[in-house]
Amino acid sequence: MTGPSDPVLLDDPVPGVRRITLNRPDKRNALNHAVRGGIIDALRAADADDDVRVSIVRGAGDCFSAGYDLGDGNEGLEPPWFTAAGEGYWPRHVTEGWMGIWDLAKPVIAQVHGWCLAGGSELATGCDLVYVADDARIGYPAVRFGVPDMQFHAWFMGMRAAMESMLTGDWMSGEEAVRLGWANRSVPAEELDDFVVARAERIALVPPDIAQLNKRTVHRAMDVMGLRTAIRAGTELCSLAIHQPSFRAFIEGSHQEGGLTGALQERDEPFGDYRAADPDS
Repeated sequence: MTGPSDPVLLDDPVPGVRRITLNRPDKRNALNHAVRGGIIDALRAADADDDVRVSIVRGAGDCFSAGYDLGDGNEGLEPPWFTAAGEGYWPRHVTEGWMGIWDLAKPVIAQVHGWCLAGGSELATGCDLVYVADDARIGYPAVRFGVPDMQFHAWFMGMRAAMESMLTGDWMSGEEAVRLGWANRSVPAEELDDFVVARAERIALVPPDIAQLNKRTVHRAMDVMGLRTAIRAGTELCSLAIHQPSFRAFIEGSHQEGGLTGALQERDEPFGDYRAADPDS
């Protein structure tokens, strides 16, 4: 179905289940245009395939995704879908993709292990169900110099936990993500593959015409409460961040001798985590 160099890999581990694997393990599955487009294209194809009832999105290698590709990974690549140009283009563009997963008929599961940061957490949040490894590390360190593209935090974690996350950028374990309500369940990392496939198999027992209506009832309820409107409003706040002195200083720092890696390490050094604790992350 796919080759080893493709941005995403596809397989059907059991009947009725399509699995989509982000395939940039050497880059910790950083989300460049090719990977983002590959995910959405594969999910749309699964939605139109009568043999598929549930999709799983996971990452190859040692993590789910370290976030958007901030380096040169998009060089020569076109954005995978159209978004109107203008202020706030990037946050509007990425949230249109991830929120589009909600509008698919069939359930989509995020299978999260290792790092799940920034854009990676946005992708997982856009999925219908999230199953995580106990020791997964989910965070949004970009709040230390800017504003998230997709501001899901208050909706999935509650006001107090969301506020702490937005003001510190600290990561949470898979177990904590379940306790706060961001994820459904956590299991030991070595059991995650089998656990997620088993859950997908169970969901696939429900007739797809009924499953899509039940999926829609939950999302429509969240829409009525204002989730989609809040996320769209958040993209405008995100666009304001690029005009702030602190954001501009970070960007200028990324162009200095240490480059982007150095700027990220300097960002996290006072907190003692992420790249400050693990320079190779």
